[in-house]
Amino acid sequence: MKSKKTLKVIVSAIIVFVCLFLLQRLLMPKYVSDIVEGSMIAEYYREEMDHDVVFIGDCEVYENFSPKVLWEEYGINSYIRGSAQQLIWQSYYLLEDTLRYEKPQVVIFNVLSMQYNEPQREAYNRMTLEGMKWSGAKVKAILASMTEEENFLDYVFPILRYHSRWSELKGEDLEYLFKPHQVSHNGYYMRVDVKPAENVPEGKVLADYSFGENAYDYLDRFTKLCKENDIQLILIKAPSLYPYWYDEWEAQMEEYAAGNNLLYINFLELVEETGLDFSTDTYDGGLHLNLSGAEKVSRYLGKVLQEEGVPDRRGEEALEKIWQEKAALYEQEKEEQYLALEAER
Repeated sequence: MKSKKTLKVIVSAIIVFVCLFLLQRLLMPKYVSDIVEGSMIAEYYREEMDHDVVFIGDCEVYENFSPKVLWEEYGINSYIRGSAQQLIWQSYYLLEDTLRYEKPQVVIFNVLSMQYNEPQREAYNRMTLEGMKWSGAKVKAILASMTEEENFLDYVFPILRYHSRWSELKGEDLEYLFKPHQVSHNGYYMRVDVKPAENVPEGKVLADYSFGENAYDYLDRFTKLCKENDIQLILIKAPSLYPYWYDEWEAQMEEYAAGNNLLYINFLELVEETGLDFSTDTYDGGLHLNLSGAEKVSRYLGKVLQEEGVPDRRGEEALEKIWQEKAALYEQEKEEQYLALEAER
C-alpha cells in the first residue's frame, strides 16, 4: 500500500514537472519573426565543432562577416558566436563555453564592446545568455551581466520571467516549441537591402575617453585564456560608421595590441583596400554592412587569415559535404531576399 502511494507521488511529481517544462518552453520567446538575433547563440550547439576560426562579439561581427565566403574562397572553416550588444564579459564567458567543445586556431574579437564597463539592459542580456547551455561559464556570465533589477532565478527558471507572456503568443510559439528556427549562416545574419550611409552623426564629446577597469580586466582574461590554449587572438574593429569610434579609443586598442603582441585590424581604415562603398554596401545607413559589404570585408580578412597560417581545408570530403549544404541554404536565402525586395517595388 505504501509503495503504491509513493509511486503515485512520484508519477504526480513527474507530470507536474513535464507540464511546467512544456509551459516554460511555450512562453519563452522564439525569436522568429521579431528580433531574430536572439536565436543565434543557441544555434552554435547544433554545429559540428571543428572550426579553425571563431568570431566572438556583438552585431559588428554577425552582420559584417560571411563564413561562407571564407570557406569558398580560402577553405577556412569558421563560425560567428555573436549576439546583440554582446558585452565583453559575455564574450569572455562565451569563449570559455566554446573551449568546452572545440579549440580553434584563431579567435577574432570585435572591440566595440570595450565602451561598456557595467551591465546594460536585461533584454540584450537575455538574447545572449538564454541561448547558452548550462555550465559554469553560463552561471558566471549571468552573474556578471545582471542589472540591479534582475534575479538569477529568473534565468534558472525563465517561466518566472515570461509567465505573463500569454497575450503575446503566436503560431510560431507552437511551431517552434521543440524545432528551432535557423536564422543565421554559421552565425552570419544576412541582409541584401540597401540604405546608403548619409549624414552619419559625429561622435559626441565625452568627459572621459578611457575604457573602464572592468572592460580591461575581461580583455586581459580574454588574452590570457587564448595564450593558455595556444590560440591566436586577433582584435578587430568592424567597418561600422556608427556607433562612432573615437580616435582616443583607437589609440588605446593599438597600444593594448602592441603591448600584448596581438594583431589588431581596424577595418574603418581599410575602406579602399576592401573596396567598401557605403552608398551600396550597407542596409541601415552605415551601422551594419549588407551582403555585398560583408562579402567584400570577408575576402580581405580571408587573405589575412591565410597569411597567419589558417589552413585551407577544401578537399576534406566530410567538410566539403557540410559546406555544400550550407552554401545551398545561403544562396537560397539570398535569392528569397532579392525576390522579396522586387515584390516591394
